[in-house]
Amino acid sequence: MNSHNADSNLDALWLPFTANRQFRDAPRMLVSAKGMYYRDDKGREVLDGCAGLWCVNAGHGQPRIVEAVQKAVATLDFAPAFQMGHPLAFQAADRIARLAPNPLNHVFFCNSGSEAGDTALKIAIAYHRLRGEGTRTRLIGRERAYHGVGFGGISVGGISGNRKLYGSLLTGVDHLPHTLDLRRNAFSRGLPEHGAELADDLERIVALHDASNIAAVIVEPMAGSTGVLPAPKGYLKRLREICTRHGIVLIFDEVITGFGRLGASFAAEKYGVVPDIMTVAKGITNGTIPMGANIVSDEIFDAFMQGPREAIDLPHGYTYTAHPIACAAAIATLDTYAEEHLFERAAALSPYFEEAAHSLRDAPHVVDIRNEGLVAGIELAPRNAKTTRAFEVFERAFHDGLLLRYTGDILAISPPLIIEKNEIDRIFETIRRILKTID
Repeated sequence: MNSHNADSNLDALWLPFTANRQFRDAPRMLVSAKGMYYRDDKGREVLDGCAGLWCVNAGHGQPRIVEAVQKAVATLDFAPAFQMGHPLAFQAADRIARLAPNPLNHVFFCNSGSEAGDTALKIAIAYHRLRGEGTRTRLIGRERAYHGVGFGGISVGGISGNRKLYGSLLTGVDHLPHTLDLRRNAFSRGLPEHGAELADDLERIVALHDASNIAAVIVEPMAGSTGVLPAPKGYLKRLREICTRHGIVLIFDEVITGFGRLGASFAAEKYGVVPDIMTVAKGITNGTIPMGANIVSDEIFDAFMQGPREAIDLPHGYTYTAHPIACAAAIATLDTYAEEHLFERAAALSPYFEEAAHSLRDAPHVVDIRNEGLVAGIELAPRNAKTTRAFEVFERAFHDGLLLRYTGDILAISPPLIIEKNEIDRIFETIRRILKTID
């Protein structure tokens, strides 16, 4: 047991994806937020350059969302989702289904992107079994992918640091190659020109295992957490064609790309490629209350609606599925996106954001810049040191009043969609200034 001291309260909390001992030496504490800015415990404003954690797309403290949450908690604080319903759940599902491309017309709620990923994998395997193809159990992910932290998600995911401590994970999983190709695509603006043929590796996996044993392929249309890897032009379309040809369920993980991040409702809409299942979270409630969802095609949903009417059709769910407060937040969030035209705003700002990001091409240590919509990844040259340059930039930026994300040697920028041009300028000018000062 730790001795009681001035910092004992910091020892009680084990932060996720954090160097906890390093953090305790110099804590970065946020105490309030409004619009584009956090405020820290020293009273400083901190420009939010990453929408919290890719989730606060409409900016902080949106009045409509705050009011909806306050009303909901005072009216119906909890309702069980097993064998019961409440009006807000059906309203939220209908709104989300209407936003998604056809035939994705059915919504299953959960509480996070991690839960959405594992739920999608279970639905895909069960779908094949209900159709009399129970041998289809193999799952295909992709190198450098992130699909949450459940055992299913890290099994199909491909970030080594998220996998190495946890044993053999799920069996029967293969991985497509990642799409990053610095030799051919460095400093691409938007979708890279080269790499669509990487989708053809799925044909190799099909030949190895036979399609009759493969349940699903899961990919992010733009891999975010690994360092912003937009899919090459034509890549998603080829994946869709191969999956259709072999009867494989295609799952898009749109936890990051959904709800305006790329300048459209979803990447599926922007690129005109519709999966069989789409996982969403983060922007679904503007990060206000935890919520995730699977948006499922008519064909998959209908396969479960068979047998006795009194039989449970999907033996899966969570205590907090379709939580009333989360549903209220989701409805208010979708209203906010629509009334403030935030998806259109993101699309209109994207060219300016792209120019600002690529203005760092000549900055020290920069080896690649990748962008799509209001997302940019700045990859820095590695160095032989305990900390990466990206972490050093992240740390110095925070002290300069700017919150960034970093992963390995890559900085990720994904601000709220309400950002103004002068704030875009400030983000990239701050990064340039810091890069000039580090070795």
